[in-house]
Amino acid sequence: MSTYIIGIDTGGTFTDGVLLEKETGKIIASAKQPTTHQQLALGTGETLGALLRQSNILPDQVESLVVSSTLATNSVVENKGARVALLVIGYVKHFKLPVKAVIYIKGGHTITGAEEEPLDLEYLLEIVQGLRNEVDAYGVCSAMSIKNPTHELVAEKAISMIDPKPVFCSHRTSDIAGMRERAATAGLHAKLMPVMQNYLDGVSEAMEQLELNCPVFVVSGNGSTIDSTKATHFAGSTVASGPACTAHFGAMHTEGDALVIDVGGTTTDIAMIKNGAPTLSSEGCQIGGWKTHVEAVDMMTHGIGGDSHAIVDAKGNVQLGPKRVVPISMAGDLPGVECWLGQEDRSKLIISRLEKIPADLRQADNITAFLTQNGPATPWQLREHTGIAGITLEKKLERMANLQQIYECGFTPTDALHVLGKIHLGDSSAAERAARILGQYLSLDAEGFSELIIARAVDTIETLILDYVIEHYWGKSLTSFLSQRYEHPVVGVNFSIKIPMIGIGAAARYLLPAVAERLGTEVTFPDNCEVGNAIGAATIGMRSSVKK
Repeated sequence: MSTYIIGIDTGGTFTDGVLLEKETGKIIASAKQPTTHQQLALGTGETLGALLRQSNILPDQVESLVVSSTLATNSVVENKGARVALLVIGYVKHFKLPVKAVIYIKGGHTITGAEEEPLDLEYLLEIVQGLRNEVDAYGVCSAMSIKNPTHELVAEKAISMIDPKPVFCSHRTSDIAGMRERAATAGLHAKLMPVMQNYLDGVSEAMEQLELNCPVFVVSGNGSTIDSTKATHFAGSTVASGPACTAHFGAMHTEGDALVIDVGGTTTDIAMIKNGAPTLSSEGCQIGGWKTHVEAVDMMTHGIGGDSHAIVDAKGNVQLGPKRVVPISMAGDLPGVECWLGQEDRSKLIISRLEKIPADLRQADNITAFLTQNGPATPWQLREHTGIAGITLEKKLERMANLQQIYECGFTPTDALHVLGKIHLGDSSAAERAARILGQYLSLDAEGFSELIIARAVDTIETLILDYVIEHYWGKSLTSFLSQRYEHPVVGVNFSIKIPMIGIGAAARYLLPAVAERLGTEVTFPDNCEVGNAIGAATIGMRSSVKK
């Protein structure tokens, strides 16, 4: 009886799956279903179920399930995930990281492992007592813990006595010097632990319903696999899971050098292929503002994709991304865009998920009470009726989104593609009405506004590719220059790329040809590239099982 490996890739917009015959590597079935953020088991289960139905195989013929996910990457790019307090022990130069708080505490060890100063345990306990209701997890990084982790271990134990939330210590994941990077790595693990746990719980629930009992492996950023039982504790190692699958799928389709570009709903990921193989970053990956020691494929990710939120400000400027929203064309039954869509804080609609809000809290909070009583609302409406505004409102909505109590809907490149007749997945008429409303602020019709949004997406991806290549070869980022090069009053610069591009992802076919033309190169779209990351995951799993 033949055996099979299933690869699943859960992205911000779609959950993709493939079923591979282990002996031959042949793709037997593939599936693509919307990612159900509020209940991950649903989208995962529908994808798994579709694979089993198409192939007509029995659950016990599946040898393993290999999963990758951009949910961790997206959480970092969109600044979601757990609220983390990062405790840095020892005398070090202060630094900033995108966490709830970075607290410096006396202690640490020398390069020989000798104690430099006793750990200020009293101050640590005082800090944790004050933070316990403000954070979801803790990261701990002590000076020279790579030589002596004692202070990290004591801090971990002390925190657990006051607050039983997850704690991640830097010595467990990095043995490289560099306090900022080690602290970032510990903070990243802590930030993503609940994201990964939620994801794997959803996978497990979906498997139960389908009577799948095979082992589950998670793809790490370096292209290896990790047992699902360990993946939650080392969640940071999965932050480049999706790009690792992107790189491996791309490597299957070239024997030379190439750039593999995955244009998804939330992010665009770029990976380098050299001599037909993915390359690893020698210093650890960087995701958004996080420079880490996490070993990963040489890649870059940015918050631009098919579902990036388009905002027109009061001056008529257009901002695209990095936040993802549900496209208007794909949102289903909502109030007509004429009732709410406009500039700035009228550019998106907040929709509550009542099932995620405890009944006793629905009237206790101004925002949840308003949404419960009145239905969907824009940030402008919430501000006017609750009196909560500015950063306070933003943080409140961000927190509710993290808890999946709300989701947001707005105009996106996906909507623009509907208006231009490129895709027909949802309600094109709703997208057209929205484009007409937003276009009027720029004296454009619906088609003109949609063309502008697609051009802006192409600009952003082109800049991202150039910045990645320049940083890869010269170690310098020119983002600020590259993003302004067309508008500069004196300097005009054109670039070309001498190696081909390989496109992956649902939106790639609609955006990358224009990017390739600008950069004077070619782009190809291999068979099944729409589910390329799922194929990459299954292929990685198949190679790992052979090695074992």
